[in-house]
Amino acid sequence: MIQDTICAIATAQGGAIGSIRVSGPEAISITGSIFKPAKAGKLLSEQKPYTLTFGRIYDGDEIIDEVLVSLFRAPHSYTGEDSTEITCHGSSYILQQVMQLLIKNGCRMAQPGEYTQRAFLNGKMDLSQAEAVADLIASSSAATHRLAMSQMRGGFSKELTELRNKLLNFTSMIELELDFSEEDVEFADRSALRKLADEIEQVISRLAHSFSVGNAIKNGVPVAIIGETNAGKSTLLNVLLNEDKAIVSDIHGTTRDVIEDTINIGGITFRFIDTAGIRETNDTIESLGIERTFQKLDQAEIVLWMVDAVNAGSQIEQLSEKIIPRCEGKHLIVVFNKADLIEDKQKENLQSLLKDFPKESTECIFISAKQRENTSELQKMLIDAAHLPTVTQNDIIVTNVRHYEALNKALEAIHRVQNGLDSQISGDFLSQDTRECIFFISDIAGEVTNDMVLQNIFQHFCIGK
Repeated sequence: MIQDTICAIATAQGGAIGSIRVSGPEAISITGSIFKPAKAGKLLSEQKPYTLTFGRIYDGDEIIDEVLVSLFRAPHSYTGEDSTEITCHGSSYILQQVMQLLIKNGCRMAQPGEYTQRAFLNGKMDLSQAEAVADLIASSSAATHRLAMSQMRGGFSKELTELRNKLLNFTSMIELELDFSEEDVEFADRSALRKLADEIEQVISRLAHSFSVGNAIKNGVPVAIIGETNAGKSTLLNVLLNEDKAIVSDIHGTTRDVIEDTINIGGITFRFIDTAGIRETNDTIESLGIERTFQKLDQAEIVLWMVDAVNAGSQIEQLSEKIIPRCEGKHLIVVFNKADLIEDKQKENLQSLLKDFPKESTECIFISAKQRENTSELQKMLIDAAHLPTVTQNDIIVTNVRHYEALNKALEAIHRVQNGLDSQISGDFLSQDTRECIFFISDIAGEVTNDMVLQNIFQHFCIGK
C-alpha cells in the first residue's frame, strides 16, 4: 500500500479555502495530468521543489477552479515522498470534483493517519513523534499544545535514545564476558554497572511518574461531584459548565447515571463527573447509578462532596463512613450548598463537623449553586487543588498510555538488573533483563513495534493527516 499514490482533503468544510494533499511515487504526474499552469509551456513536473504554481484544474475542457499547487520532491517532504498540495476555493463541490479527478487518474483515497504513518515508515519521524501529531491537532489548551510540541520536536525521543545507548553499552560489556566465559575474565566493572543501572532507573521512574500529571493535562483532572440526593450536584455541574447539562428538579434521585463533561478553568482542563445521589433505595436502576458513583469516586483526583447546608449534620453523619475511606490520597472539598438559607453563626457550627476529617487534604466552602454565590471562589480552590505545574515546551511529560505501559515494563526490567547485580547472578541473566529493558524503551520510538500496534495508533487520526 505504501507504493500507492494517495490523496485526501486536508481542510475542514466551511472555509473560504480548501486544501487537497497528494503523496506517493506518482503524485506529481497525476496532479500534472489535471492541472495546467497559467504560464504556458511549463509543465508541473518541470517546476522546482518548494514552489507554488498558479493555474487551473481541468476536467477535459471544463475548468473546475483556479488553484495554487505546492510541489515537494522526495525525500524532502512531510511524508518523505513526492508530494503536492492543491489549494482551491473551499466549495465542497469543487473539492469533491478535484478528488474525483485525482482518483480517476490513479490516486487512492488516503486512510486515516496515512500521511503521518508514511512519514514514520520513511524515517521522517519516530513513532512517539508521529503520535504527538494527533495530540497537537487535538490540543485544547496551552499546556496540551506545549506538551505535544515538545514530543513532536523529539524531546522525549532524545531522552529515550540516550537511555537506550547507555543500556546497549551496558549489555555489550556483559555479553563480551560471555564470549570469553572459559577464560573467566570480567570486562564490566560491576560497581560501575550498578551506578549506571541506578541512573537509568531514576530517569525511567521519573518519566513513568510524570504520567499522572500528563494524563491530567491531556484528558482533564477528574473531579467527582458526590453527595446525597437533592443536595445540588447537578445544579453545580450546570453552573460550572455554564449550560443545562444535567436535569435539575426537586424530586430525589433525578440523576440515575453518571454525567461527564470538561471545561477549562484558569488554563487547566477539568473533567467533571456528576453522579447519582447516595441514599438507601429499592429502585434497581438508581442502585446501579449509586454503584457507579463509588466507582467514579475511586477514579477521581478531586472530590466535591455536596452537602445540603440545611441538613448538613445528618448527611455528614450518614455518609462519612462510606466517603472518607475512599478519599485517601485525594483532595476533598466539602461544599456546603444552599448556604443562603442559613445564618452565619450556623456556618461555624457546620465547620466543626469536619474536625475528624484529614486536615491536610480537606477544605470546605459555603456556596449557593442556585444563586451562583461563591462559585468563583470554588473554581479557584479547584485550580489550587489540581497542583499542576506550569508546562513549557522543554518539559518532558508522558501523556500517552502506551508509553506509560512500556515505561513501567522497562522499569520492572531495570529493577531485575539491579537485584541481579546485588545478588551477583550470572552475566547471561543480566544480559537478558537488560535486553528486555531496551526492548520496551525501543517500543516507544517504534523500533520494534508490530503492524497491529501501528494500525491501532493511526486509525484514530483524522483523514488528511
